[in-house]
Amino acid sequence: MIYFTGDTHFADPRVLRIDRRPFPDMASHDVTLIRNWNEIVDAQDDIWHLGDFMSFRGGDCDQLLSMLNGRKHLIIGNNDPSTTTEATGWASVQHYSEMTLDDHLLILCHYPFRTWNKMGRKSINLHGHSHGRLKPLPRQYDVGVDAQRLRPVSLQTLLSTKPES
Repeated sequence: MIYFTGDTHFADPRVLRIDRRPFPDMASHDVTLIRNWNEIVDAQDDIWHLGDFMSFRGGDCDQLLSMLNGRKHLIIGNNDPSTTTEATGWASVQHYSEMTLDDHLLILCHYPFRTWNKMGRKSINLHGHSHGRLKPLPRQYDVGVDAQRLRPVSLQTLLSTKPES
């Protein structure tokens, strides 16, 4: 199975304030996000994190990655320091990726696009960055935790949550 998530911002207290996440402190935030991730993602699954994984203040990125199930791929976000992008626990690290999944061409980037490759041929843009605040375009999905009930999501779940245009 393949899953998508983003904007976890582990160890970054700004998300409690700016995004009004429902946690009294970062420890309970991080424990809940780790639990939610591991309840959905199995060890043999692939998970694409579409940026803003953790704060540089969060300590050892590889230690955190080892606590999370799945083969983890990072699409680099604007808040991903070198301590995150250079961690060895990622199966791949890039700014942008395209993949075909279930006959859908997926365009993956941290940032939402106004237009994207093969948009006129029904490709789908998956992104983070906007924390559930951006009105989506047809075939565009925010996979960040703020838009997805604080958990990773499959393409099938995304496509079943709103009509595809």
